[in-house]
Amino acid sequence: GDEKDRVLLRANGQATYFASDVAYLLDKFERGFGRAIYVLAANHHGYMSRLRAAARGLGLDERRLEILLVQPATLWRGAERLPMSARSGDGLSLRELRSEVGSDACRYFFVGHDSHQPLDFDLALAREQSKDNPVYYVQYAHARIAGVFRTLEERHYSHNRSAGDAARGLLLHPAELDLMRQMMRYPEIIQAAADCRAPHLLAVYLRELAHSLHSYYDGAAVRVLCAEEDLRNARLNLLRATQQILHNGLELLGVSTPERL
Repeated sequence: GDEKDRVLLRANGQATYFASDVAYLLDKFERGFGRAIYVLAANHHGYMSRLRAAARGLGLDERRLEILLVQPATLWRGAERLPMSARSGDGLSLRELRSEVGSDACRYFFVGHDSHQPLDFDLALAREQSKDNPVYYVQYAHARIAGVFRTLEERHYSHNRSAGDAARGLLLHPAELDLMRQMMRYPEIIQAAADCRAPHLLAVYLRELAHSLHSYYDGAAVRVLCAEEDLRNARLNLLRATQQILHNGLELLGVSTPERL
């Protein structure tokens, strides 16, 4: 099924790179793994047929191989495109990128993008503290909820979770219902992201959840720390649950969850 024969041993007896790939493929399954997931750059698509052929040649079920192709990333600093060429030796190392934009932005920008599509990574945007920066937008939602609970303590209010659970029927505002609907999607998003090898689904979801939280807090004309105790506890429960999902999702992506920004 390949376009040509692939050499395993050269005429001088030296093994090729592909020979090492075949040996490593066999080693994976001899160590007891049921599935081998390869992540390759899109320009290595030719490796797909030869790896599957190698599996067949070794007597393995080629369906146990899962090969993902990742499109390239282009780095920008505002309107300036950064030179990235392996041949000429130009480029920005991952260490340098992390140093410039931070680990959180670095992780979120890469994992928050569908790997089947080319990525434009704007370093200037990754440093912005604005709603246009997706990692800041999500982290700000988490920190904003933490701020509400700090204000709660400053006003000498208490949070009674049980009372809030009993009063959840009071959460009838459209923005509250939207926030709850978004939260209910979390388990299925996690399942889909895992099944499809698509972590960007989680990153996109977290941004949508953050948007629902900001819309609820900013534009819904809803006062969380209201005078009515039962309603206040119900709304605080809603915020705490939202914060927990934001925390869990960001933690899965390896991104921090600051309480202040």
